[in-house]
Amino acid sequence: MQSSVPAGDAQVSGGEAAGVAVENGAGRPIRIMVIDDSKTIRRTAETLLRNEGFDVIVATDGFEALSLVADHQPDLIFLDIMMPRLDGYQTCALIKHHRVFRNTPIVMLSSKDGLFDRARGRVVGSDHYITKPFTRDELLAAIGRHCKSPV
Repeated sequence: MQSSVPAGDAQVSGGEAAGVAVENGAGRPIRIMVIDDSKTIRRTAETLLRNEGFDVIVATDGFEALSLVADHQPDLIFLDIMMPRLDGYQTCALIKHHRVFRNTPIVMLSSKDGLFDRARGRVVGSDHYITKPFTRDELLAAIGRHCKSPV
């Protein structure tokens, strides 16, 4: 069953993510950061990912995210493009230009599905692009793709 986000009160199922490792190589839960100015998106993604066993940090915009990235060192970042003050493209570029975080996977989130938007995301260093509204399975697939457990 796929539920789209946001629909206000999206249904979230519990349990471990099917096929996705929930621990990183350091033996702690995979740490996911969700950066979005929409309270609905942040809360829904946070609840969904926590129920799947991930450690989740949320930020309301790019400025807040930059300090949280340094403090929490996430294993993967979901980043909204359209945000006030510092948009997703600028935030992605700043994170990727830092030597410590250049290899941290960033998945851009946007309601825009144009080729230009996807290309611009790649230019600033994003690793993946998901169109809103997204599904639980899309989030988990992105995590599985970029946060593989070490063999």
